[in-house]
This record gives sequence, C-alpha cells and structure tokens, in this order.
Amino acid sequence: MTDLFSDAYAQAQDATDPLRELRNEFHIPLHDGHGMPEEQAYFCGNSLGLQPKGARAMVEEVLDKWARDAVEGHFLEPAPWMPYHELVREQLATVVGAQPSEVVAMNSLTANLHLMMVSFYRPTRERPAILMEAGAFPSDHHALESQVRFHGFDPATDLIELEADEADGTISMQAIERAIAKHGQRLALIAWPGVQYRTGQAFDLKEIARLGHAAGAIVGFDLAHAVGNLPLQLHDSDADFAVWCHYKYMNSGPGAVGGCFVHARHARTDRPRFAGWWGHDQATRFRMGPEFVPTPGADGWQLSNPPILGLAPLRASLDLFGRAGMMALREKSLRLTGYLEAVIRERLADTLQIVTPREPERRGAQLSLRVIGGRERGRALFEFLASQGVLGDWREPDVIRISPAPLYNTHTDVLRFARTVEAWRGASA
Repeated sequence: MTDLFSDAYAQAQDATDPLRELRNEFHIPLHDGHGMPEEQAYFCGNSLGLQPKGARAMVEEVLDKWARDAVEGHFLEPAPWMPYHELVREQLATVVGAQPSEVVAMNSLTANLHLMMVSFYRPTRERPAILMEAGAFPSDHHALESQVRFHGFDPATDLIELEADEADGTISMQAIERAIAKHGQRLALIAWPGVQYRTGQAFDLKEIARLGHAAGAIVGFDLAHAVGNLPLQLHDSDADFAVWCHYKYMNSGPGAVGGCFVHARHARTDRPRFAGWWGHDQATRFRMGPEFVPTPGADGWQLSNPPILGLAPLRASLDLFGRAGMMALREKSLRLTGYLEAVIRERLADTLQIVTPREPERRGAQLSLRVIGGRERGRALFEFLASQGVLGDWREPDVIRISPAPLYNTHTDVLRFARTVEAWRGASA
C-alpha cells in the first residue's frame, strides 16, 4: 500500500509536478528552525499571497521612469502610464474567464462593491431586498447593510441572510434555490461569494445567476477567495457584476488594487453610476467638457487615474498565471488539497475535522479545519504550528484555514503540516 505519510511519496509527487519550477519565482519566508533558517510551509495564500520575485523589477521600472521622465512618463515607452491599466487587461480577463472589455483593475474590493451597487442595486418598494449568505465577511455585510439603509429601507427585513443548512456550516444549492423562490418577488439583488471565506465552500456561480435572473433579480459576486483559485468563467456565468481583490491568490501585495467585472450586456448601460474623469470616454476625455460620456465596458466605472505603483506587482503576478494556465493550476490544486484531505483522514481524524465540502467541485485550495476539543485547544495547535514555521491562519471562533496555493506550495509542505500536527498531538496528550 502507498504510504501517504512518507517522504518518498511526497517527494515523488513534487518531482513529477509540471509546475514545480514556479515556486522558484516567489520569495518564500524563512523560519528560524533551531538556529538554522528554513523556508516556511506557508499556507496563507488565501489571506496574503507571496511576493513574486518579478514584482520588484516592475515597481522599480515605474520608479525609474518617474525619476527619469517625470510627467512625460505618462506617454513614453516602456509601459507608459496613461494606458497602464490596459497592460493587465488581457491576462486578467483570461484568469477570470471574461472578455477584456468586461474587466478593470481599480480601487479596492469594498469600494468597487459600493460602486457596483450604485448602478445595480436599485431597490423599489416592491423589490427592496438583498439576499446574501449568513456569516459573510464583515466588510461585505457592512457594505450591503449600509446600502439598504442608504436607500431608506430596513436591513432587519430587507437584508436576507441565508443560514447554513448542512452539518459543517455550508449551504446547499437546494437551500439557495428555496431562498430565491421564497423571496424572489422582493429581491433586487443577490450578492454572493464565489468561495465562502470561513468554510472554503465554492459555489456554482452560473446556476445562482440563472436562478436569480429568473426571479427578476440582479446577481453580483464577491470573488475575493475565488480569483486566482478557481478557473472562473465570468462571462458565461451571466453574472451582472463581480468584484475581487488581488492580494490573496493573485499575489499582488498588501492592499493591492482591486478588480471588477461588468457583463458585456451592460457595456453601454444607462443605469446611474458615480462618475469620474477616468471613466469618461477616452476619445474625448481631454476635451475637459462637463458632460460625462462613459467609456463602454468596465472601464466606464473608473473614477481616477489608476495607481501605477499598485498595478506594477499585478503585472508580475499575471505573467506567472499566464505561464501556468488556470486549468493546470486547478489540476495541481486538486492534487494538493486531495493529499491534504487524505493525510488528515488517515492520520489526524481524531484531531482535525474538515469543515470544507468533500466534493472537489465545491471547494478551492482552502481546507477549513476545526480542532476537536474546542477553541482553547485550537488556538494551542495554531500557535504551535506557527512556532514550527507552518503558517496557516485563524478564523474565530474555532477554524484553522490551510490553503495550499498551487503556484508555490508542494506535497512536501502538506506533509510537513501533517507531521507538525502529529508532533503537537503527541506532546499535548
């Protein structure tokens, strides 16, 4: 029988990994392992992705141009700043499965969510409600609740939070369908995650959009934990809009510029929006006229000129995604997450409960793990892992999230995690 817990098995899997060289393109943080620095087993790509080694050169290119060319840097090659955001458009569209005109890198996630709701959450007395998942990331909840209040409605009745109906806190598609059927005539908007941040559950975006539209609602997605993690098909999903960040699986740095998708059918919408000069049609922008004429497509929701220094690391990351391809990354992710699940069920089932769905199509790179024995025991394990250079992250009240990112994590990393848990269990018995 194959010994999943052996060095030989993990090393053999890594040796045959067609994407193994991409790990060398990242800075792996070091841990002081008893006086000898060693690379961390870093599983926090769902919180902050590692720095691509190419990011520094991209940022320095901008700094050098600023020093050398000053304002002329907007127009001079290489990589002039005036159309700089267009440098990420094609590759970003490929990552999220969209037409290039449907995506734009701008602002931050929650700012983009508010901008999208200005246009796409248009409540009426008959249809004031938003459907979201219970236990959503607080920023989403704050944004949605504030929009309901801003329009003069009551979140107590008009912000509908769908509770989990499955044993580990996950939500079935049947429950989503029932909620849409129940509230459909009142729904103005369905705002749903691509991957739920605490449980790691992935959702069928196309089916949610179909159900929502059939009920007469607008459908938008928060893809913070899905972009760069799953091979999305945003255009084909028929979602009205989506927003995301680039500092997680997209490895573009802390507070990185966010991303936004607006479906092509809204490219020339007459829906209201908050307008800014950079969203004005490029052909007439510099005539400086008072009338706002939006650029067709997602670009028309831009407000100000893009943050060039903020976009530079995204260029470096997208180059790596282009080299790998999302389907190949997904295949490796399935292997890594499957291996993590297998070693937990084989050797650690008395210590860790996997909250994330077992079905591969219902999850991405993240497994959310509940430590058996309660919060105090969970925190003790989490802190022990960190002390040994195995870095996941903690989510209250009792979940450790472990996310093997296929661009840089390995089977050997996963095995190290499992062995460290085993060492803690033995020491704490």
